[in-house]
Amino acid sequence: MLQAAADNSTKARGFGLHEEEAGMSIGETLAEARHRAGLSVSEVSERTRVRETIIRGIEENDYAACGGDFYARGHIRAIAQAVGEDPLPLIDEFDSTWRSAREFTAAEAFQPVMPMRTRERRRVRWTAALAVIVLGVLGFASYKFAAGVGHDRHHAAVTTPRPVQSQPAALATTSSTPPATPSPSPSPSPTPTPVAARVLTPASVAAFGPSGTADGDNPQIATRAISADAATPWYTDWYSTPDINGHPGTGLLLDMGRTVTITSVRLSLGRGSGASLQLRAGATPVLTDLRQVATSTGATGTVKLSLAAPVHARYLLIWFTTLPPDTSGTYQASLYGITVQGQP
Repeated sequence: MLQAAADNSTKARGFGLHEEEAGMSIGETLAEARHRAGLSVSEVSERTRVRETIIRGIEENDYAACGGDFYARGHIRAIAQAVGEDPLPLIDEFDSTWRSAREFTAAEAFQPVMPMRTRERRRVRWTAALAVIVLGVLGFASYKFAAGVGHDRHHAAVTTPRPVQSQPAALATTSSTPPATPSPSPSPSPTPTPVAARVLTPASVAAFGPSGTADGDNPQIATRAISADAATPWYTDWYSTPDINGHPGTGLLLDMGRTVTITSVRLSLGRGSGASLQLRAGATPVLTDLRQVATSTGATGTVKLSLAAPVHARYLLIWFTTLPPDTSGTYQASLYGITVQGQP
């Protein structure tokens, strides 16, 4: 009998369940473990980089915000490890209780959106268009050549010189005109020396979403973006698709405090590659009023956004339109070391 009790105790430990957790759901188990660890939902979100809304949903056994079974397992694993709970039995319970009829796999998550044949068709269309342009240029050149030859012949026939009668020497001397006095050439105007650009410090930094600063990602850590510390960057929320779940974008708004002249912006991206971002500038902190002045596609590491011409603006928006993938099957961008170059 003592041996049977020992076996039952060992089996319970093998599934990573505490005695008081027997019969508890996944969400109740994670919430109980979080309370035992003395952590808030916000602290768990910062440790795992899982959005707070997703954590609260999982604790209430609501997985709609996860975006599919593949992402739900990753969130459960990350939250369990953060609160000191064994994730394996929780994932097994999820598969047996909540698994969908069709599972979204990692291979499908990274499958290209556009078929490869589209590029081939586009290449054929460009080839046909190029052939039409070449034929048009050759035809126009032939026409100009033929017209030029005819014009030269006509001009030669019309301008044949006629014999000039000689004039008496006295008349020739009287009708001669004195040589014109050359006018002095104007001196070139001096070229203005361009003012060297320098580093401009933003007055404030705020997280920015499609509706402005009201729905930006992680606003509490937005000031980290102007720090040069790679260990503490600002980062976006986690998204289930690279196009930010169909939203126009997400990013950071820099208020320079007054209208300044911007020539370039340099920034550093965290782990992951393949982000697409825009630099927008304007006089008001409204997305539609901030016009695009520079872009970068497939960005990674340190990125310099150079403007074609200096721009006068008070507000600068670093706007992500595509996020890079991570190892958990979701998409997120991180950013630090923003440096603005220009003239005050």
